[in-house]
Amino acid sequence: MKAFVVDKYKKKGALRLTNMPEPELRDNDVLVRVRATGVNLLDSKVRDGEFKLILPYRPPFVLGHDVAGSVVRVGSKVRRFKTGDEVYARPRDHRVGTFAEFIAMNEADVALKPKNLNMEEAASIPLVGLTAWQALVEMGKVKPGQKVFIQAGSGGVGTFAIQLAKHLGAEVATTTSEKNVELVKSLGADLVIDYKTQDFEKALSGYDLVLNSQDTKMLEKSLRVLKPGGRLVSISGPPDPEFAKDLRLNLFLKFVIRLLSRGVRKRAKSLGIGYSFLFMRAQGEHLTEITSLIESGVIRPVVDRIFPFEKTGDALAYVETGRAKGKVVITVGE
Repeated sequence: MKAFVVDKYKKKGALRLTNMPEPELRDNDVLVRVRATGVNLLDSKVRDGEFKLILPYRPPFVLGHDVAGSVVRVGSKVRRFKTGDEVYARPRDHRVGTFAEFIAMNEADVALKPKNLNMEEAASIPLVGLTAWQALVEMGKVKPGQKVFIQAGSGGVGTFAIQLAKHLGAEVATTTSEKNVELVKSLGADLVIDYKTQDFEKALSGYDLVLNSQDTKMLEKSLRVLKPGGRLVSISGPPDPEFAKDLRLNLFLKFVIRLLSRGVRKRAKSLGIGYSFLFMRAQGEHLTEITSLIESGVIRPVVDRIFPFEKTGDALAYVETGRAKGKVVITVGE
């Protein structure tokens, strides 16, 4: 099969198109013919080596964390899917590789594709949808009437999280540039802050939840817009001890992570605020919940650009500019 691989960890290193063996199908796996794949900043961070201590991949490896496609074969113990099913997924860590013609995934990571989406639209959903779901529903436990601040509302996670937060009954604030104000309002944002001309810390107060996706400076400011008893969920770090425990990291890495997050955890505690780091995990059951929201019209995908498979490197470079509205998607084949 054709696939784009990372030959070595390198910042902004080029991906190489090559022929790779078809993935091995395990007993609990479905083999999927990839029709479309989403592109995420996580892909560039993995290629750059930012996660190699906690997510070691041995080069050459195939990149890619979002997929929509058709099941072509199932393992002997698979019960939920059959050949011909149209599915979508974010494959679990250590088994990623959607920048390819085929991928084998554990059936627990997979869900049936929303019937009202095409393959490109469906491929834009899994990583950002699961991130928003786990941040707002699982960790944040957002309830009607609560105030939620979602940073970078026009980005991949932001466009999904705004819609989900509104569905949960929250009052939603977000940041974006002036040109994207109408987009985020159309998704349900109640209060929009132009980050180029306004300081969100001065405009917001008494919030129940912040979804942080920006740098350390923005994280510090975000702590100060929360009310006592509020929660900050960060998808951009620093990782916390609970994350290290979940990944069963060794004692040295647990110590390093505890050290990295000590400052923010201490400041959050002094303000009476909960701090959690979210590193999204694959979960087919959550995707099934998301499918029902999409099919009922509660949430719609936001796709900025679609690239052909041979332009995968260009798609990744475009995502790295930070200018994409919603998601960037690659069409892999007919």
